[in-house]
Amino acid sequence: MDRARGGERLIVRIVDAHVHLWDVRAFPIPWFHDGLGLPEAATPGMLRAASRSCGITSAIAVQVADTVEEAGWLTALTASDALATRAVLQYEPAGRTALGATVFDGAPFSGIRAAVAQSAADLSDVPGLDALASALGEAGRVLELLIRPAQLTGAAALARRHPDTPMVLCHLGLGAAEPSRDWSEALNAFAHAPNAHAKFSGLLSPSRTDAELADLARTAMALFGAERLMFGSDWPMSARTHAYADVVHAVRRALPDPHDRSFWSDTADRLYRS
Repeated sequence: MDRARGGERLIVRIVDAHVHLWDVRAFPIPWFHDGLGLPEAATPGMLRAASRSCGITSAIAVQVADTVEEAGWLTALTASDALATRAVLQYEPAGRTALGATVFDGAPFSGIRAAVAQSAADLSDVPGLDALASALGEAGRVLELLIRPAQLTGAAALARRHPDTPMVLCHLGLGAAEPSRDWSEALNAFAHAPNAHAKFSGLLSPSRTDAELADLARTAMALFGAERLMFGSDWPMSARTHAYADVVHAVRRALPDPHDRSFWSDTADRLYRS
């Protein structure tokens, strides 16, 4: 993206903080099926082609399944790719290996995502979550949360218990759902924790108008500020309804300041280290 100021052209660099890469032929995804309209493989080359005109300089790839084998594939891929340069691995709190994909010694990953939307509202039934939060804080890595609106209060309590761990809420804890007063109040509680951050991602849908997206952007900016908020395309999930460039332009139109460098790149670069 660029803009003119006093006849000078200024470039706004974009870091996409939320993309997915996969190959279901090699690493099956439990929720994947043909009816979703998604490709069997989502590769860095496909991401590069989709985003070519948008000024994306790097992307953070979030693991979609939860096996150590897939984690190894993703970290190796991001270690060598010029665009998708950082990985967030998936947390699988099952069986005796409570940290799931975190049991990957020496892996160059930037954080772990706890995709626990089906868990209890207070997250009390997610084994090992506090231990994971502590370990990530000590390692200077990020804990991501993929949760439903009812779990935001539990996420706020988790953030308060681990003030030294950067926590990042995927999709504002909302996604394509309708915003409600309960969601807004719970998001406010989460945002009050200084270590709480959020991705403005996964929010476009065919039924959500530009005005509604702008309302979400104003809410998010008011609660987090650009220093704790970042752009994510949710590609290729988003590609089912919107071209990559359309996602970028829709978010740009929605923002109070469409050229804020903290939102577009600096916050993600600060939080997600290689």
